[in-house]
Amino acid sequence: MVPDLYFEKEIYENDYIIGKYGNLRLEYLKNHKKAEYIIMFMNKNLRKHIVETDKQAKRRFEILMKQMLEKNPIDENLKNTDPLKWTGLMNNYKHSIEEIILKELIYI
Repeated sequence: MVPDLYFEKEIYENDYIIGKYGNLRLEYLKNHKKAEYIIMFMNKNLRKHIVETDKQAKRRFEILMKQMLEKNPIDENLKNTDPLKWTGLMNNYKHSIEEIILKELIYI
């Protein structure tokens, strides 16, 4: 006699598509914090944690990008005159902000 065990599917914000940061957090939990991952899975709050982390990371990205552009403005004319330089500067800002987000929200 084997008990009929099954896990109920989490229904927290089913219509929300988990993005980059949520998936990174999930992989980090699976690979580095297995006990925490299993506990959240068993308590049916893993999806909630991943969705909230993803949303928080996206909000943090927008705030930090706005702050970065206020402190170190990039001339909009540069986009038309030297698009490669403009793209390089924007990518530099993006990667700097992503490093902050990874350290603050994902790899903790």
